[in-house]
Amino acid sequence: MGKGETKVGSALDKAGWTGGTEPLPCALDEATRHERPAMTDLIDSLAAISGQYDAVFCDLWGCLHNGKTAYPEAVAALRAFKAKGGTVLLLTNSPRPATSVESQIAGLNVPRDCWDDIVSSGDAAQYGLFSGAVGPRVHHIGAPKDLTFFQEIPPDLAPLAAQHPVTLVPLRDATGVVCTGLADDTTETPDDYRATLLQMKANGLTMLCANPDLIVDLGDRRLYCAGALAQAYEQMGGTALYFGKPHPPIYDLARRRLTVLTGKDDPRILCIGDGVNTDVQGGQSEGLDTLFVTGGLAAHEFGPDVNAPDKAKLDAWLAEKQQYATYAIAFLR
Repeated sequence: MGKGETKVGSALDKAGWTGGTEPLPCALDEATRHERPAMTDLIDSLAAISGQYDAVFCDLWGCLHNGKTAYPEAVAALRAFKAKGGTVLLLTNSPRPATSVESQIAGLNVPRDCWDDIVSSGDAAQYGLFSGAVGPRVHHIGAPKDLTFFQEIPPDLAPLAAQHPVTLVPLRDATGVVCTGLADDTTETPDDYRATLLQMKANGLTMLCANPDLIVDLGDRRLYCAGALAQAYEQMGGTALYFGKPHPPIYDLARRRLTVLTGKDDPRILCIGDGVNTDVQGGQSEGLDTLFVTGGLAAHEFGPDVNAPDKAKLDAWLAEKQQYATYAIAFLR
């Protein structure tokens, strides 16, 4: 869900995994990453390359839906990939757990038969929360709809949550803060939280950021996400922990769930998304091929026709961002 630019780092290292559950496996190191060519291949359809992969990690917002309704061509592309034996994991920076995300996308007409499993930033961040990353007394910054983050606990996490119960408290009583987003992202900006962030800094509180995205497009409206508040807090000198894309924890969890689904220890994975500093950077950091959807947040960068991105502009833009995508496509189709 959504896209944004965030500081890269391992939240697992900062959180210190404790409390009776095994840490998720480490991301691939530099020695195991593939060597990459300098240029990105522009393709017309997922089918053109799908035979090279066993699974895709597909972003949601901006790739499969626009926050209001599903993209029919994207649905068809994922269905076709599955029909050829591929596995589709929806990899999203939503701060809510997978069960809540599933209900949300069903309401956006994303059919159940175009995906196999969902892995969210909320899922990965729950492990950090119930490992004690921000202590037992937590202040929540976010919308009421995001309270599922604290309420919907997956079975594999239930023992850890029972060992380390968390209580929601006012900021003055908190040992840490969980940010799932703005309380009202339709009207608020990070500036509205300056006083709260200053109090957090004065109290020496760590923020667990459940969604590293800075912004998201809801139809034709651009909204701020939790990552924007975490960025503002770090700029004040505060500490923020990240668990979603492009950071390792969400990929570690996705790999583990993919292994359960497929029984394969080393499947060929393609990461799909329109966030250059989340989907693309995250996939590349994991040693995975990436498919950059140019018609998302950065659509205006690649020429006047969003359905026909200018290859020269794309290459120049990626070089300026110091990023590289294996492939690019106007829209997932």
